[in-house]
Amino acid sequence: MVGFLGPNGAGKTTTLKMLSGILFPSDGSASVLGFQPWERRKAFKKQFSIVMGQKSQLWWDLPANESLYLNKHIYEVEDRVYEHTVAELAEPLDVKEPLKVQVRRLSLGERMKLELIASLLHRPRVLFLDEPTIGLDVISQRNIREFLKYYNAQHRTTVLLTSHYMNDIEDLCKRTLIISGGQVAYDGDLTRIHSLLDRKKIMKLKFADACSEHRLRQFGIVREFNGMEAVLEVEKSGLKERSQQILHESPVIDFTIENISIEEGISMVYQKKEDAV
Repeated sequence: MVGFLGPNGAGKTTTLKMLSGILFPSDGSASVLGFQPWERRKAFKKQFSIVMGQKSQLWWDLPANESLYLNKHIYEVEDRVYEHTVAELAEPLDVKEPLKVQVRRLSLGERMKLELIASLLHRPRVLFLDEPTIGLDVISQRNIREFLKYYNAQHRTTVLLTSHYMNDIEDLCKRTLIISGGQVAYDGDLTRIHSLLDRKKIMKLKFADACSEHRLRQFGIVREFNGMEAVLEVEKSGLKERSQQILHESPVIDFTIENISIEEGISMVYQKKEDAV
């Protein structure tokens, strides 16, 4: 399971569309399962699936199970395999009853679960997921992630996932690809970004009396300051000594120490790539 990240407009969805054969590239080459995707060979189309969070493959005015039955015939899935697959997937996703409900009457979370079932009926070897949890509440997002982990463990399907929710990426993907400016800015283990971020900490301070910004600069980078509150970026090495010195020399009444977020770390990767260009 690979996370595919990048800022808006970086080309994530365009890349998935090319890898699934929806778009014909203006230049370059690509190979998926030994096929050139935009040739759209039947043997290739039966081995992959794509789910786009803002597009639906379910018929709006029909019960979901009728759309699934249509997909069964499109992908030439045998009756026994179809029945087994629907039963296998509907249970962990808890959508046995929604299967019988008109799609327009389903919640967004229920629709996305059924979109996943529709995409997995033919047991694809590769699954492209473009923002599969967009717009979902926190519980629905978690349910989708748990299902994807379960399915990947059971069937070893390769998954390429784009998402603006970092919980999706952190929870599901060990390997991460980050693109910026049309180029790969990072390809590796997500924990490596964590390790880079772990070198620094964020200190949030509140003061009893107005404090000097100039005085705080000796401890680290002042990110925010309004006289009574400040946010500092400090090196992890020597953090204990710096904290004691700040508390001793400044009228601090409250403070917290936090990690730099993974989102910010990825933004830093973008920035480094853009600066290099």
